[in-house]
Amino acid sequence: MKRIAILLTATALSACSTGGNAPKGPEAPLHSRMLVLDTHLDTPLHFERAGWNFADRHALADDMAQIDIPRMKDGNLDGGFFAIYTEQGPLTAKGYADALAFARKRSDLIDRTIAANSGAIAPALTAADALRLNKEGKLIAFKSMENSYPLGEDLSLLKEFYDKGVRLAGPVHSKDNQFADSATGEARWNGLSPLGKEWVAEMNRLGIVIDASHASDAAFDQILALSKYPILLSHSSLRSAYNHPRNLDEARLKALAAKGGAMCISTIFLSEMNMSPARADLFGKYEHIGSMTPAEQADLNRRWRELDKTEALWAAGFEDYMKMVLRAIEVGGVDHICFGADWDGGGGLQGIEDIAALPKVTDRLKAAGYSDTDIEKMWSGNILRVLAAQGK
Repeated sequence: MKRIAILLTATALSACSTGGNAPKGPEAPLHSRMLVLDTHLDTPLHFERAGWNFADRHALADDMAQIDIPRMKDGNLDGGFFAIYTEQGPLTAKGYADALAFARKRSDLIDRTIAANSGAIAPALTAADALRLNKEGKLIAFKSMENSYPLGEDLSLLKEFYDKGVRLAGPVHSKDNQFADSATGEARWNGLSPLGKEWVAEMNRLGIVIDASHASDAAFDQILALSKYPILLSHSSLRSAYNHPRNLDEARLKALAAKGGAMCISTIFLSEMNMSPARADLFGKYEHIGSMTPAEQADLNRRWRELDKTEALWAAGFEDYMKMVLRAIEVGGVDHICFGADWDGGGGLQGIEDIAALPKVTDRLKAAGYSDTDIEKMWSGNILRVLAAQGK
């Protein structure tokens, strides 16, 4: 039955080349005729900002957000996975309790924001939901969990977040935790911890897609070996484009493809991150932008943009990005590439600063000789296939 369901989903996707709320006729631009998803949207950190509204149009010149509903329509971003991101803290009972309270609050905030904009966007739990909402002309809101640290040592909490709508989750973020080593950690476990291996089994049992972005190479290898179902990397770049531990090497991309998974290409770590003391100070403030007054938010944006003029965050641009994308497709194949640019989480490069630039990616893929069908696989089909392939 599951094989039949996956085939039906794939058939429905190929028949549903319509981007939400954009012109749908054959005369419309190619990008607007496709279903376009992104697997990692950090925009929920903006949802609690005083004076900020997801339904309003914002511009990078005077606001730091890269995504809002009007610009989703501009770039024909039909939806994606809105992340419950929790900063890594101490591996203590209090650390876990504080993180769990935060993650529950952030999950509820996503729900409230989507509900407040129900005329334009709606929650999705399955691949079929995404196809249905797209057909109805609505934007699509999946929910993900970046860093399973808030679960503490209680894996039964995964069921709570599944019930809250989470359908994609990663074990770890920028530091080693109770489940796994981070790509930028200290190799505490040499991959997954014993609890992390139980986490993989429980993710499979519930039917939540495993996200291996941020996991160390050893943790990635172990996740790939242990998972019964295909996995995703929700926002990762290619190590051959820039040698950074957060990026995936080509051999592992081939291994991911062989197991049916997909790597969603990010815009981050195509160079070293220019984390000068001034930028680090601003990043620290940015992560808490939801607690700032409108005046404080405006000052942060002004200081950020001023620093951009003299200290770019990344020493890479759109051409570097597309070179990596094309190489990733060559290595992994069109059935195993997707997109997760890390919008509102440090992503964006010169020439692809926010989601309004997404049609440029489609145009370049078309110019490189990829078919409309193959391009739509990469924008959404591969994501929905992996989601549909889970055991639930």
